Amino acid sequence: MGYSESLAGTTPSSIVVPAEAGTHFANLRGSVADGLDSCFRGSGCIGSVVQPLAATPSVRNHHNAFLTRAGVWVRHGVPLPARQRGCRRNSGRVTAATLLGLCVVLWAGCSPNKAGTPGMPPDYSAPVTTATAALATVPIQVHAIGNVEAYSTVSVKAQVAARVEKAYFTEGQDVRKSDLLFTLDRRPFDTALRQAEANLAKDQAQLENAKAEADRYTKLFQEGIVSKEQYDSMRTNADALAASVSADKAAIERARIDLSYCTIQAPVGGRTGALLVHPGNLVKENDAALVVLNQIHPIYVTFSVPEQHLAEIKRYRAEGPLQVEATIPNQEQNPAKGVLTFIDNAVDSSTGTIKLKATFENPDNRLWPGQFVNVALTLTTQPNAVVVPSQAVQTGQVGQYVFVVKPDMTAEYRPMIAGDNIAGEAVVQKGLQAGETVVTDGQLRLVPGMKVAIKKQ
Repeated sequence: MGYSESLAGTTPSSIVVPAEAGTHFANLRGSVADGLDSCFRGSGCIGSVVQPLAATPSVRNHHNAFLTRAGVWVRHGVPLPARQRGCRRNSGRVTAATLLGLCVVLWAGCSPNKAGTPGMPPDYSAPVTTATAALATVPIQVHAIGNVEAYSTVSVKAQVAARVEKAYFTEGQDVRKSDLLFTLDRRPFDTALRQAEANLAKDQAQLENAKAEADRYTKLFQEGIVSKEQYDSMRTNADALAASVSADKAAIERARIDLSYCTIQAPVGGRTGALLVHPGNLVKENDAALVVLNQIHPIYVTFSVPEQHLAEIKRYRAEGPLQVEATIPNQEQNPAKGVLTFIDNAVDSSTGTIKLKATFENPDNRLWPGQFVNVALTLTTQPNAVVVPSQAVQTGQVGQYVFVVKPDMTAEYRPMIAGDNIAGEAVVQKGLQAGETVVTDGQLRLVPGMKVAIKKQ
């Protein structure tokens, strides 16, 4: 006997109800059995739609569990006749509310959903926000992470050994070229300069006397009064004193230079760093840095790109300067703009990248040495590209997709491929046409074919 035949022969009187269920449950037997019969035959779960024993395992298990809890003995999915099943006494009390609730759940599970969306009313429309795919001219860019570098960095050091007398700047101050930074103790160098000048005066006096004697010995030698050896000695003495005078002049010049080193000026314009040697300390010649100056107007941004972009970069750079944008994290609204000014002369074989450098005027000091920025190198532009808001693009297990709102106000699942993200707009490479409406908010409520209601923004 098949499953449907056995079920068809099950009447309300054949449902076995434990006596402990009480009078209220006994009064509900007829209505529950009628509901079961209507559910099994009228809902399409069993009967003319599902052939005997052709129901799915989940449906069969659902029905068997319900019949068992209702008091009907089931074996291999078939209700047993009354003579074979008997009544299980003391197997637990089944209340009328429990049985009625199970009947309602079973009725709902077997009834077809006319709305087409599980768990939703027939007239339900998911609220969403939409946007229209548009055509735009977008830049073709190469993106990288860059590091800001000072245009020039100078470590200011003392060129003579002396004591630091005073610093004429505050830490972090902007200075111009030739601004006074430090003064050193000048007294030893003033003394050395005066000593050199005194030596020069002495040697010049001796030189004048030697020249006069040499002139006299020249006349005497010509008259034959003195020997040639005496004449040569006088001339050599005069020449030696002339050389001493030249050395004294050089010593004076060196003393003046050393004295000038006691005044330390800014070699370049820039911003001072921390004061590394405070006044009162003794510094050695060309030893520790007193302060470090960074020139930040203009400023460099150094970045590296994969070597496969090198040919395109050289080709487009030959046509004109390439624009570079540097974006500070969390400050994407107004990127700094510069120009590519340097391409390294070799590819780094260990990383397969080429080093590039862009120059920025940096008038507002937004770029700071040592800072990491997002760099976008613009090679050219692409006209008539399809763009959509970036929030419309979703990522699933099989890749990127969007929900497209069709003219009948239903949602269509559409696989697509998105390219660069520029100013909140995703460039569509494949899968969308201009003019189509895409969902930008509310995707989690949607399934393919579901009705949508567009919210007013």
